[in-house]
Amino acid sequence: MKPNIKVMQFICPTGFYGAERWILALAKHLDRAQVRCDLAVSSEPTNQDLELTRQYKLLDLETHEIPMRGKFDLSAISKLANLLRDEGFDLIHTHGYKSDILGLLAARKAGIPCVITPHGFSTHMDLKLRFFSWLGGKALRRATKVVPLSRQLMKDCELLGVPAHKMLYIQNGVDLSEVEAQEKPQRDPTAPKRIGFVGQLISRKNVRDLLHVFDELHARHPETELIILGDGDQRSDLEAHALTLASKDSIEFLGFRNDRLELLKSFDLFAMTSTLEGIPRCLMEATAAEIPVAAYDIPGIDQLVTHEETGLLAPLGDRQQLLQHWESILFDSDKANGLAAAAKQFVYENYSAQRMAREYTSLFKELADHSVDRK
Repeated sequence: MKPNIKVMQFICPTGFYGAERWILALAKHLDRAQVRCDLAVSSEPTNQDLELTRQYKLLDLETHEIPMRGKFDLSAISKLANLLRDEGFDLIHTHGYKSDILGLLAARKAGIPCVITPHGFSTHMDLKLRFFSWLGGKALRRATKVVPLSRQLMKDCELLGVPAHKMLYIQNGVDLSEVEAQEKPQRDPTAPKRIGFVGQLISRKNVRDLLHVFDELHARHPETELIILGDGDQRSDLEAHALTLASKDSIEFLGFRNDRLELLKSFDLFAMTSTLEGIPRCLMEATAAEIPVAAYDIPGIDQLVTHEETGLLAPLGDRQQLLQHWESILFDSDKANGLAAAAKQFVYENYSAQRMAREYTSLFKELADHSVDRK
């Protein structure tokens, strides 16, 4: 068995969201006596001063930047391959369409295995993103191993033609220690009921439904407020739309926040209206924080929330049913507390980052040993 395996995590970051936090959670919980886990990020004109790099360095782990002149600079392949080869990495682990494509080609040049973890597939894409998605599908089929975050993503990969022998399911995990360490803030019991959302402001998050349901709720219950944490390419449009609503003065877009866990623990309800998810990290954090959840019933979310047991689910697009669920949680404290406690127990038992890291360590060892045998 090869000791001290060197793994390169590679991502082309779009912010500091689920995939970026997932990489941090995995790196933090890997046994450094067995696996050294560095980070490589693309350095592009649009993603300077990365929070992911700062957070990774706080773990006392190595980071590397791969300069790119634009969004898809093919010279990055050789730069990354040289880094992998020169510093003796045993394998590369990639995250996201562009990272998968560049990382796979760099791995081929360096002669090492490539592991791809799909974090989700978007159904709302412009022509350019559809092209990247098509290339990403080809990368998945040619990866050494594909490790989706959810069983639905396993099915999606099958539809993309990824051979069964190349796939491995490792259940998603979250760094619950961060959530546990964050104290619940004291709130005035007469303060408005707070509905919260954390995530990217992109099409598949379907935040317009969130705004619509809140607007109806606020008309019935004026002592309510909506807090939206996160950023994305739809933020300006969503903010403009919110200004047209009667409830506009009770809606806050706070953008990316370093104190997101403190804000998360201040919510009376965590709400999601996504149309497509992997297994959402924000939802795992909300349940670990013992915040009751109401969401649309879609694959991925249904792995974390069982209706009437660990949260409340409405059929996708059924705003009226979701509104009723919000009211049930906000104004029936016994029900809300029961759902939240059961959800916390479930996520702690099934979705810890420690368990996930152990399973990835086994995979990394297997691939590194086979790579040595081939050499």
